[in-house]
Amino acid sequence: MPPATPELISPRSPRVLAARRLAKRNFRGKDRLFLAEGPQAVREAAGHRTGGAATLVELFTTLEAAERHSDIVGAARDAGARVHLAAEQVIADISTTVTPQGLVGVCRFLDTPFEDVLAARPRLVALLANVRDPGNAGTVLRCADAAGAEAVVLTDASVDVYNPKAVRASVGSLFHLPVAVGVPVERAVEALRGTGVRVLAADGAGDRDLDDELDKGTMGGPTAWVFGNEAWGLPEETRALTDAVVRVPIHGKAESLNLATAAAVCLYASARAQRASGGCRSVTGNQ
Repeated sequence: MPPATPELISPRSPRVLAARRLAKRNFRGKDRLFLAEGPQAVREAAGHRTGGAATLVELFTTLEAAERHSDIVGAARDAGARVHLAAEQVIADISTTVTPQGLVGVCRFLDTPFEDVLAARPRLVALLANVRDPGNAGTVLRCADAAGAEAVVLTDASVDVYNPKAVRASVGSLFHLPVAVGVPVERAVEALRGTGVRVLAADGAGDRDLDDELDKGTMGGPTAWVFGNEAWGLPEETRALTDAVVRVPIHGKAESLNLATAAAVCLYASARAQRASGGCRSVTGNQ
């Protein structure tokens, strides 16, 4: 059954303009709102809560999408979100994708204070240091979620995790595990180490080999992986902060791995080692 609110015909509607401006970082920061596009992201947003309040506050949907995804529209209503039946042109104006899927949600910021991440004493963390590409950031977040990591931390020099491309690349994982943002890398490393977490830098020029570390049995304890910039990796001063610099071995002729692929390999290596040692917890609920 389609939503009962009147159809929004004009792209100049105040609600449409307010949503469309969230494509820009300064407006996202000012309003503390971001866009989640497509069925998967909107479904996850509708079931998520931030600080006791529903994360999804508004949903724009075409008639076709509302009929095809009536369960998502119903979940949005149940979450208290205001649902707008919108013309396809309105959705196209709000959307940041070339081919909109007919559903665009407006969501509250959901980042977790870094102190709360530390208090939970996580065993597996992905730390993004100076990662600038939103697609890579979102994909690493997705990998961390899949590997059972308990938090993702983005340093103050990294991309905005609420960038629409980052949200899309996370494929809903943004709503699954705690994400702390804007943390200076020095503070992040020091604080994580202070909770008993071993901090490893992932770098192709590392002096330790991931396979060797697994063979030696050093990977079973609480671990935070630091991943650097896509183009130039981790600077020496950041590598020096960590407990070890580890490279993913290249057994074939490829020159290197991209950031997201390397992150997946490292996070899954830790997850497997932790499961083998009986110490890995996985994320089982919302933050």
